Amino acid sequence: MTTTATTPVVSTPAEPPPPVPHARRRALAPGKRLPASRLIGPGLVLALWAAASAAGQLDPAAIPAPWTVLRTAGQLWSDGTLSTDVLTSLERAGYGFALGLTAGVVLALAAGLSRVGEALIDGTVQLNRAIPTLGLIPLFILWLGIGETFKIAIIAIVVYIPIYLNLHAALSGIDHRFVELAEVQGLSRVRFVRQIVIPGALPGFFVGLRLGVTGSWLSLVVLEQINATSGLGYLMFQAQNYGRTDIILVGLLIYGVFGLVSDSAVRIVERRVLSWRRTLSN
Repeated sequence: MTTTATTPVVSTPAEPPPPVPHARRRALAPGKRLPASRLIGPGLVLALWAAASAAGQLDPAAIPAPWTVLRTAGQLWSDGTLSTDVLTSLERAGYGFALGLTAGVVLALAAGLSRVGEALIDGTVQLNRAIPTLGLIPLFILWLGIGETFKIAIIAIVVYIPIYLNLHAALSGIDHRFVELAEVQGLSRVRFVRQIVIPGALPGFFVGLRLGVTGSWLSLVVLEQINATSGLGYLMFQAQNYGRTDIILVGLLIYGVFGLVSDSAVRIVERRVLSWRRTLSN
C-alpha cells in the first residue's frame, strides 16, 4: 500500500480591492457670501463715474464729478439746508410707512384667515392696485388739502399694497396638510395661527416689506415736489429751476442711500427671524 503525503495548501489573504475614486461633487450653490457684497455694485458705478469725470468724458454741466457733488452736499449741510430737508423727508416717509405697514398686515390677515374677509377685502385691494397710485393725488388734494396729510396718505397706499399682496399670497399658499395636521393634533385657532400660519407666512411678509420700504422712497420723490416747502424733493425741484444739477444729484444720492440702508436693515431682520431656514441666500 502506497501512501502519499499531502502538502497543506496555505491560503494567502486576498488583496483588498483598489479604492474606487469618488466622483467629485459639483458645487451647485452660489457659494459663500462675499463681505459687503451689496456695496460692490454701487462702488463700481461710483468708480466709473469718477474715472469718466477725471478723463473729461462727462459734461460737468450735465453730470458733475463726484467730488463736486460731495462739496455741494457739504455746503448744504453746513448752512443747515440739507439737514432740515433730510429730517423732513424721513418724517414723512416714516409716518406713511407705519400707516401702510399696519394697514397691509391687518387687511392681509383678515383676508387670508377668513373667507368672509377675503370676499370683502381682496377684490377692493386688487382694484386699488390696478389704479395708478400717483393718479390719486388730485383727488386726495381735494379731500385732504394740500398739506402733509395727503402726502402721508399716498405713501401709505404705496406701501400697503405690496405688503398685503405678498402676505396674503403667503397665507393662501400654506400647505393644507399642515392644517390637517393641526386639526389632528387638536390645536386651538390661536395656537394654529401662532405655530403654523405666522412662521409659514413670514417669508412672503418680508418680501412685501422690502417692496414697501422701497415704495415709500419712490413715492416721496414725487410728493415732495407738490406744494412743499421743505424736503429733498423740494430741494431738487428748486435746483431744477436754477439749473443746479449738482444739487439734484445730491438729492438722488441721498434717496439711494436711504433705500439701500432700509432694504439692508430689513434683510438683516429677515435673516435673524428666519434663521431656521436653509436657503441659497444663507
